[in-house]
Amino acid sequence: MLKRNMVLLGKVLGATVLSAMITVGAAGTVKAERAELAVSDCAKCHEKEPVTIAANESMHKTAVTCLDCHLEHGPWGTEIVPQCSMCHDPGDKTHFALDDCLSCHVDPHNPLGIVFEGERVKECLTCHQQQGDEFAQYPSKHSEQSCNFCHEKHGEIPDCSRCHEPHAEGQVMADCLACHPAHHPLQIVPDITTPRAFCVPCHEEIGELMAQTTTKHQTFTCAFCHRGSHPTVPQCRGCHGEPHGAAIHKKMPECIECHMDAHFLQK
Repeated sequence: MLKRNMVLLGKVLGATVLSAMITVGAAGTVKAERAELAVSDCAKCHEKEPVTIAANESMHKTAVTCLDCHLEHGPWGTEIVPQCSMCHDPGDKTHFALDDCLSCHVDPHNPLGIVFEGERVKECLTCHQQQGDEFAQYPSKHSEQSCNFCHEKHGEIPDCSRCHEPHAEGQVMADCLACHPAHHPLQIVPDITTPRAFCVPCHEEIGELMAQTTTKHQTFTCAFCHRGSHPTVPQCRGCHGEPHGAAIHKKMPECIECHMDAHFLQK
């Protein structure tokens, strides 16, 4: 009798434990299915990505969170890695219609850490149309190069001396850009204060004449007379008017018939 009661008690206890295990298991499953992640949960497993986002300024840092892009999480979800077009609508901007975003924006957690490979032109001009228009309107050797020939990194402004020898000793990049706009370098518009030393390396004979003249012209910068787009040849009357009688000006309408040369003026 005792033995049979013990067996019965064992079966009851076994059934109770099994029932409890099934209940706990079922509850655990329900809890896992209903669990919702918070943004603070992401860094518990994904250490690199939050650090990258925090270290680099972009809209991916300030405007969206992990859960705004990654709508689902494995193993249940399938939309784990988002498409760029989810936020960047190709209909809003030509740049967003380009193929293979990750070929330049290699890390979506640092989208402005752009890496160029190959020769890039059309991709750049979808954002930098003004520079493209300048190249098209004013052809030069610069317009024959790819954008990343000069701009090896996005946002980098290269020093002119990387490719070009300066006209004069001591010239710095600001001196170059004062006359030569980078995207149409042959459209030269020198400032009136541009030192003559910047001009005479290309106009040596004129520089020698200017050094010899004893008139006030010797004290002027080249751009004082040659104002506006290069090359500009001014008229003497612009400064001097008609200092002689009308008969003389009528007989000799060209001032240099008597005064020889504006760069080696003879009184």
